Parts: sequence; structure tokens; C-alpha cells
Amino acid sequence: MGWFKNIRRKLLASTPTYDGVGGGRRALSWSVGNPGAVAAMLFNQSELRAKSRDLVRRNAWANSALESYVANAIGTGIKPQSMLANPQQREAVQALWRNWTVEADAAGLTDFYGLQAMACRAMLEGGEALIRLRYRRPEDAMSVALQIQVLEPEHLPVQMNITAENGNLIRAGIEFDRLGRRVAYHLYRSHPEDGLLAPMSGDGGLSTVRVDAAEIIHLFRPLRPGQIRGEPWLARALVKLNELDQYDDAELVRKKTAAMFAGFVTRLSPEDNLMGEGMADSNGVALAGLEPGTMQILEPGEDIKFSQPADVGGSYSEFLRMQFRAVAAAMGVTYEQLTGDLTQVNYSSIRAGLLEFRRRVESLQHGVLVHQLCRPIWAAWMDQAVIEGALSLPGYGTGQNTRRDYQACKWIPQGWQWVDPLKEADAMKAAIRSGLMSRSEAISANGYDAEDVDREIAADNARADDLGLVFDSDPRHELTKSLSAATGAVPTPLPESPPPGN
Repeated sequence: MGWFKNIRRKLLASTPTYDGVGGGRRALSWSVGNPGAVAAMLFNQSELRAKSRDLVRRNAWANSALESYVANAIGTGIKPQSMLANPQQREAVQALWRNWTVEADAAGLTDFYGLQAMACRAMLEGGEALIRLRYRRPEDAMSVALQIQVLEPEHLPVQMNITAENGNLIRAGIEFDRLGRRVAYHLYRSHPEDGLLAPMSGDGGLSTVRVDAAEIIHLFRPLRPGQIRGEPWLARALVKLNELDQYDDAELVRKKTAAMFAGFVTRLSPEDNLMGEGMADSNGVALAGLEPGTMQILEPGEDIKFSQPADVGGSYSEFLRMQFRAVAAAMGVTYEQLTGDLTQVNYSSIRAGLLEFRRRVESLQHGVLVHQLCRPIWAAWMDQAVIEGALSLPGYGTGQNTRRDYQACKWIPQGWQWVDPLKEADAMKAAIRSGLMSRSEAISANGYDAEDVDREIAADNARADDLGLVFDSDPRHELTKSLSAATGAVPTPLPESPPPGN
């Protein structure tokens, strides 16, 4: 097509509408490609994932960025709050859910919120994660016979692109029907790189099993329409991170090598040994040992010059700082989160950076984690609980709308911890008093259930009143004092606590 462009340019002899379309010297070495959303991942995903995992294993900055994302996106967990109107039913659902979360992991290593963190990290590192719903037998004696298994994306063979016996197309291990809907996933029984080391390897782990799509949650961030596989989050920072790691290691080795030489002795008679010099080795080299506080007497004609290795220069730290800013921008984190360097920040700058980062995290939470991971698990869990009789919800299966009403749920992430909590609390207090925010919204912003907080407050107040305790933090007593001072009335004292034993 290059010859056609040249002919068209000569015939038309006009300036391109966009600079990027021109064929000038600035664009001569710009070789571009435009693969589709499916083809881009089919041909590049395996290499991207391998390099991403390698960097996370051995590069401190890559691991720091991923840990920061997981800690902010998941933290202690994204927790559900049932929106059932009936308080008895709502409390029964929440109590059963709390009992089930400790049994959720099929491997028994963590709870449901730990599985959220594991799935999120697998998605960030490998571009995607597979979550399989494992239904258990009644004799397993679980609160709800459902468990979750998190699988790495290597279980889904990207090179499997065939036509199934039923006529469906299999692309990158995913089976689609004639309408383009996902109907099944073809998974390796174990990680293909584990081989016979995996407990479920079977004949080496390379045999696949067809799993219905209803039992698989495919977690990834869709970046393009039509995308079917996920992209590692380190994709745009792989080359720069690897080269920065090599550059920093090379600078460290250079300084270390230069510092090994304390000094150099010059003499007119090289065949004579220095005082304190050892015997020559096989190469004829003899080194003089140095100890703290020693003095060396030099012979006539001998001189000593101490080593003065060159410093890294004043531009070293600034160069690394600018490169790390580019890496942080590519990974979607702040420079401070990537490096842990807080030397050049103040309250305003770090707050502005955190606000932008938390916008990205909230987009990940609600657009990916809640929609793709939390909601399907909540729906499958409630279905199984109703089928087993663990939950009594009349009319649950009579209609889709009724089922959706019962499954209505609000997912609450862990609250943000701000740089200056007092300022944030005062701002939230002012918003509530002015009617711009409800108490429930404010409590949810801190990662708590408003009903649980209200019950705890009521229980604390009742216990304090029963024991005759008065705290200066209790706003009820402060309000009583203010009204009494305004009206001139004498406040009614609280009843005294009965003596012990009565």
C-alpha cells in the first residue's frame, strides 16, 4: 500500500488534513498497526502476561503499584447491604451471608473478601481472572452449599480457536453460540506451567474440560468494544520498568565496584613488598590490607593516592523521578504510591493526587468488580440459599421481577482514609446539616452499614443510661445543657445506679 500512498500524494499534491497522516521525516519511522480487539489479545496476551508476572515477581515498583491498587480497591472487602423492605427478612439475609463468607473459599485459605483481593490482584497482574462457582453436596454441612474458586487466566487456552462439534465457535478458549453469547469455557484442569506438580494435573494438566458459562465469572476490564480477553495493567509500563530496573542496578554496581578500591600505592621498585602486603597470588597480584586506625610507613619513592569514585551526579535523582512519573501515569497510580517518596508533597498536592486516583479506583470498583464479580456471586448465593431452604423468601421463584426485588443490594467498599480526617469530618457534618447529604450516605462513604451503626449507637446509649454513665462525647447531654442554659431551668439529673448486689 506504500506505492499507492506515494502515487496519491503526487497526484493530489495537497497538505494532509492531520499531521499524523503525513509522510514527512517525523513520521518516516512510525510503523503502525490496527488489529481488532480480539486479534490484539490473541497474538500478544501470552507474552504480555509472562512479562507482567516477571516484573511483579522481581521488581519492587511494579509490585508496589499492584499492592496499592488492591489495597485501595478491595481493602477489607466490598460488602453487600440488602435492600429488602422487610427488616426481619433483611436481617436474616445479612446474618446468613456473614456465616457463609468464612466458608466461601474452595481452598479454605481465606474468606470471601480475601477472594475478592485475590481475584483483583490476578486481574491486575494477568489482565483477567476466572472465578468458578463450585456447588457442594448437602452432606458437606455448609450454611449455603456454594464455594468460590479463583483461577488464573492461563487455565483458559488462548490458542484454542476451533469450531466445536455442536457448531459453536471457540475463540481463545471461550465457546460462543451463533448469536455471539458465551455458552461455555474450555479450561485446563490445572495450570499448564505446573504440569505434574499440580494436585489436579491428571495427564499433565493439558487436557481441557468444558464448563458451562453460568458457572464461570470472567473478570477483566473491557477497554474496547468486542474485547473477549483482558489486558495486563502493566502493559504500557513493561519496557520502561524493565530498563529502569537495569539502569538502577548498573548504577549500583558501578558505585559498588568503585568503592571497593580504597587507595592506590605507586612505587619505583615494584618488586618490593609493602608493609602489610600479603604474598602474591598466581597472577602476581598482592593486595595491602587496610584496618581502621592503621598507619602505613612508605619507603622512599613511594606514594599513596586514595580512591575518589565519581558520584552519580545531581541529575540522577531527578532523572529517576521523571521516569517514575511516566511509569505511574502508565499504571494509573500516583508517583507517591509507586515509589513511597513523600519528600515533595504537601496537604494540597497529595490530596489532589489522591482524589484523581480514587476516582479511578471507584470506576474499577463499581464498573468491574461489583458488576462482574460481586453481583453474580450474590445472585447465585441467594438462589442456592432459597433452593436449600436456608432462606424463607415467599414468591422468590414466581417471577423475575420478584427475584430481582429480593436480590436488590447495595455494595459498600471500604471507606477512604483522608490526609486530614478532621477537615473531612467537618465538611461531611456541614453537608448533612445543610441537607446536601444523608447520614446513611455519609456512613456508607466510610465503608459501614448505616443500620448496623445505628443499632450500635442505640445499644451504647442504652447501656450507658442503665449504668448511669455520662460522657462528654454524648450529644444528648450537650443538647440538654444548652437548652437548660437558654431557659434557666435546672437539668434533671440522671437516675443513680443501684449499688452492686441490689
